[in-house]
Amino acid sequence: MDSGYYVAYAGLASRMQALDVVAANLANASTTGFKAQDPFYLALAAAQDGEILSPLNQAVNQFGILGGSQVDLRSGSLDLTGNNLDLAMEGAAFFSVQTPGGIRYTRNGGFHLNAARQVITQDGNLVLAEQGTTTIPITLPTGIPSVSPDGTVSVDGGLVAKLHIVQFAPETTLNPEENSNYVAPAGSELPPSGNSVREGMLESSNINPVAGAISLILLQRQADMLGRAITIFSTDFDRSAAQDLPRV
Repeated sequence: MDSGYYVAYAGLASRMQALDVVAANLANASTTGFKAQDPFYLALAAAQDGEILSPLNQAVNQFGILGGSQVDLRSGSLDLTGNNLDLAMEGAAFFSVQTPGGIRYTRNGGFHLNAARQVITQDGNLVLAEQGTTTIPITLPTGIPSVSPDGTVSVDGGLVAKLHIVQFAPETTLNPEENSNYVAPAGSELPPSGNSVREGMLESSNINPVAGAISLILLQRQADMLGRAITIFSTDFDRSAAQDLPRV
């Protein structure tokens, strides 16, 4: 009975954690450049190290837990805005921005100017440009800005800067921070290849609201079922044992 109780409890806990992930995805369905998080599960063996379990014990003592979530890097659709500083990335690359916590990477190209005419994100982080082997903030002179597909920034036809655009190997772990920033391992930046900056456009979230809603409903039903299983193990079985004990 204990094994069944712990399996049900672990299953319920993992579904509740997955519900948080799916709910966060749906909450960001309209966030520019947002990438969905896909939860995944791991099996936790209750056996001691080196202990050999029978097939039945393996089935009973493998506890399902939430292993974490992976970033779904598929592109969202590109929506036309007409704003010169609204930029969308076509391809797998990211814009680089300077935050209080260090350099971060984003697909949210809804940029604008601060009072010092520096290009910043919607959160106020500085958008970075290349300068030799380092990066610097972008400051625009007065005039009409434009951005070419390779990330070159001009004002009234005069070259000002070149966006620092990077991409990562497919196996690189990108950790989400806030709604549209990502933290990458040190030294994992790669030069962009096959990417194109689209001026006057923004990338929508890659969330499929219908699929997300279905996932939410399924997880809720699984959680309800596992909750009922816990109730059976902790209440009904205990009641049966209490009733049978005097007969022994």
